[in-house]
Amino acid sequence: MFDVVVIGAGQAGLAAAYHLRRRGLRPGIDVLALDANTGPGGAWRHRWDSLTFDAAHAIHDLPGLPLGTPDPAEPASAVVSRYYGEYEREFGLQVLRPFTVTSVSSPDGPGGPLLVSGHGDDGDREWRARLVISGTGTWDKPYWPYYPGRELFLGRQLHTHDFRSAEEFAGQHVIVVGGGTSAAQFLLQLHEAGAATTWATRRPPLFTERSFGAEWGRDVERRVGERTAAGLPPLSVVSATGLPLTAQYRAGIDAGVLVSHGMFDRITPEGVHYPDGTEVRADVILWATGFRASLDHLVPLRLREAGGGIRMDGIAVARDPRVLLVGYGPSASTLGATRAGRAAALAALSRLREAAGAGAARAAGGVPAGAAGAGAARASR
Repeated sequence: MFDVVVIGAGQAGLAAAYHLRRRGLRPGIDVLALDANTGPGGAWRHRWDSLTFDAAHAIHDLPGLPLGTPDPAEPASAVVSRYYGEYEREFGLQVLRPFTVTSVSSPDGPGGPLLVSGHGDDGDREWRARLVISGTGTWDKPYWPYYPGRELFLGRQLHTHDFRSAEEFAGQHVIVVGGGTSAAQFLLQLHEAGAATTWATRRPPLFTERSFGAEWGRDVERRVGERTAAGLPPLSVVSATGLPLTAQYRAGIDAGVLVSHGMFDRITPEGVHYPDGTEVRADVILWATGFRASLDHLVPLRLREAGGGIRMDGIAVARDPRVLLVGYGPSASTLGATRAGRAAALAALSRLREAAGAGAARAAGGVPAGAAGAGAARASR
């Protein structure tokens, strides 16, 4: 049995594994780190090559090993994959991959260990764990909103998840749906590649000149955290942050590229139809409509509240303190993920110490303490 199983080796998961190791828990013995990808990099390894390091959202240092100053023109996917791989090797985190966790259950009830099940290259496997830190992010759960007629469209439809290059759409008309940063970047890249574009958003784009500094980040985390503390699903990133009104975006607005046409009410075989009767013909609909938290593996634990979200007490799940969520709610941003990983590790260590103390008390009364004390004792050193 492991003291902690960390699911997901993205930014938050690696930070958690690092802090657990730093405080005495041994990778591969006390801590098991699992990741579904074939190599390091988390969700970043799947981003399109045209998303270069200088165009990506801020990529924050992991604890103990600064990223340095990569070539700004290098694809962010390559930068982060290399950095995360170096990080795993430097600290000997022993990430087991590719391994997809399909289920976390509690066969012995709320007082027993959790059962982590899934499959990898060597088949199905399962492990027991006293605690689970789940950092599976959102990349595996692209959100496709439904509009009438979507199944009738004769052109191509794809999601941010499947975008690779703007050049493949040269000479075509692309409707980009969504009001976030990805949508804005797609529009600019498509325009430069020679595609015609229409921007469809439910609300006017939220461009802001506010400084995106530490104070701003704390305010965003606070607002998102208020929802998760109430058991409500997290809002989209752009609804909390807005779009930074950079010089590039200003130029796009002036050129008429970053101007929303509002939202269509239905999709036709040849394009989309707007409420005022306007029809826009298109070859492609690109759904830049975001992602949802990838938490299907936690379904057996019945963690969701009536409001549809998982109620959080900081990084701990209120319904089951054996489960710590990182990369969910306020820690879903690159700004908050590293801090959340550290918080999850410290919370896990605290729970292990409490379990060891309770076990010692039971042993003093003539009841065996069990195995929990060993890892917790190491964690306290």
